[in-house]
Amino acid sequence: MAVIVLVHGGFWRGLYTKVLMRGLAAACVARGWAAWNVEYRRLGPWGGGGGWPGTFADVAAAVDHLASLPGVDLGRVVTCGHSAGGHLALWSAARGRLSTGGPGADPIVTPRAAVSLAGIPDLARAAALGLGSGAAEELLGGSPVQVPDRYRSASPRELLPLGVPQVLVHGLADTVVPPAMSEDYVRAAASLGDDAQYVALTGVGHREVIDRDGVAWREAADRVEAVLG
Repeated sequence: MAVIVLVHGGFWRGLYTKVLMRGLAAACVARGWAAWNVEYRRLGPWGGGGGWPGTFADVAAAVDHLASLPGVDLGRVVTCGHSAGGHLALWSAARGRLSTGGPGADPIVTPRAAVSLAGIPDLARAAALGLGSGAAEELLGGSPVQVPDRYRSASPRELLPLGVPQVLVHGLADTVVPPAMSEDYVRAAASLGDDAQYVALTGVGHREVIDRDGVAWREAADRVEAVLG
């Protein structure tokens, strides 16, 4: 059975949990896919001590755990995340490009594709823009100047080409994460030979992309169907 690994957003902070993705989990099941709605250590007093490297190790472990579950077709695993979870979904698909020994390196399970819903694929740019009141710098423990190796290992933009299909869906009415971030990432990915699609949706905001009945999910799910065959 195909599995969609769902990764929630919330600027990697403890206030937000996987409850955000329950609607999409149900929508995945309705399409005949298994849903793996994962949690990870997050930033802040209620986050369990997230950040570098724990957040990344947790998501990697959650994806690799699929190899121990019965009935899972490991050739039909797709990661799908929203906002900060979009970053982690893309990063999960890039783990094969990480140096041995680092957080998330040497994956057991390699996703067939990755979907980012209003995601944050470029952490250096997120830091420069101050998204989430400095969330990227908080996640990695410093700026790109202070901890450049972490940005190179943690940012999907720095890990291109990923070598798997990528779908980045972004609402043009998003005032939380700039749509241009997804557009520019896809342009860079395609220039390096990746199969990457940018789906821009007029009138759609940041949270609307995880509405199970909304146009954003339909666009994303239809493209996942095409990848899975």
